[in-house]
Amino acid sequence: MDKVMLITGASRGIGAATARLAAAQGYALCLNYRQQRQTAEALAAEIVDAGGLAMAVQADVADELQVQHLFATLDQHFGRLDVLVNNAGMLEPQMCLEQMDGARLQRVFGANVFGSFFCAREAVKRMSTRHGGRGGVIVNLSSVAARLGAPHEYIDYAAAKGAIDSLTLGLAKEVAAEGIRVNAVRPGVIDTEIHASGGEPARVARVSQSVPMGRGGRAEEVAQAILWLASEHASYTSGALLDVSGGR
Repeated sequence: MDKVMLITGASRGIGAATARLAAAQGYALCLNYRQQRQTAEALAAEIVDAGGLAMAVQADVADELQVQHLFATLDQHFGRLDVLVNNAGMLEPQMCLEQMDGARLQRVFGANVFGSFFCAREAVKRMSTRHGGRGGVIVNLSSVAARLGAPHEYIDYAAAKGAIDSLTLGLAKEVAAEGIRVNAVRPGVIDTEIHASGGEPARVARVSQSVPMGRGGRAEEVAQAILWLASEHASYTSGALLDVSGGR
């Protein structure tokens, strides 16, 4: 069997772009989604129709039991895991900290932080040579917001992505001797549907003037970075935080 990649939050945006590129490179794909069943299943069908191998599996990665079920389904269908792309994440509407309540913080940190921890844990159990695995790669999706702070907009999201940076650095050291590489891609302003979730669908056009390259990025440009980190071309790269941000 070709190498198996699990992509969380794969129904749209960067996740979907990564899935299409990975399929073209010969990966068998487990496409995780939380709510967008029709979109995820259509993407899986598109890949299969093109001669690839893919399945869509529902799970809310913020829920530990659902993550365990996701990985059990992966085990049953593919019997192996070579690459985990921790892509699932979310934004809440733009606001300052003084307006944020605890329920919002639970949602933001659940999807963006807990989900990545749960999935990385399950991946390590399957990939680690210490557990009889063949090694593997974990690519986390962080954000340049982790170092910019996203004031007046999403400082909770920025803080969550800061946690992803720390997860990446620490886990890379924990499992380096067990055949697992762990890296993160930190996108900048990328033209995806996530901005509508924050209440400003046209945010890319507004913020692109602050990007040195003068434009927002495309999901496919982030996907290229993810697939490079997943590949043998990055065989000596672990613990890296790769900015894909147009110089921002």
